Amino acid sequence: MGDYPVAVVKRRYDSTRRRRQAGETRQAILDAAAVLFVDPGYAATPLTAVAAQAGVAIQTVYAVFGTKRQLLSELVDVTIAGDDEPVALPARPFVAEIAALPDPAAKLARFARHLAETNSRVAEVMLALAGAATADADAAAIWRKNLEERRLGMTGFARDLMSTGAIREGLDVERVADVLWLAMDVHNYDWLVRQRGWTLEEYQDWYVRTVSAAILAT
Repeated sequence: MGDYPVAVVKRRYDSTRRRRQAGETRQAILDAAAVLFVDPGYAATPLTAVAAQAGVAIQTVYAVFGTKRQLLSELVDVTIAGDDEPVALPARPFVAEIAALPDPAAKLARFARHLAETNSRVAEVMLALAGAATADADAAAIWRKNLEERRLGMTGFARDLMSTGAIREGLDVERVADVLWLAMDVHNYDWLVRQRGWTLEEYQDWYVRTVSAAILAT
């Protein structure tokens, strides 16, 4: 009987260690995919190459993600979220922060900060996904899913902005969502920041000024 507590503690410790090791393995595979799916690209990268880059057996990659498509899908989700926590984007703190602001310009400024932080993290992966989507059915399906999710998110943001009463006359939720959806596109960030050398502050200012001019009443 005296050994019983020791056995419980050991099992609990082993379980914690296994979870940590599993998380580290998963992250290593995601990191490898983030590199190889950008260069040489999704279509040109077999899962054996991902496994070699991650330093794990190919069987481990299959056990964790199942398929190459699922690996790409989860890489996109984790890259956008910035972590591997099971928290949907609408439940993230920045959404509540935006909703709590009464002024529409302040809402746009807060979203612009979030957008700059996100695009600086996701640009390479998302641009690689967009390129792969032109020739690969799995990548195309994931790209369409991302477009739909962004549209859904911007429709919610449009409703929030509409509730301030500061939207230009004649614009409805759908039209406001169109503007928000277009302005947040990663290609805008790529062109202005990565190719033209704008600072993140200049990019954020461009976003606020552009969207404000398009949707807010003077």
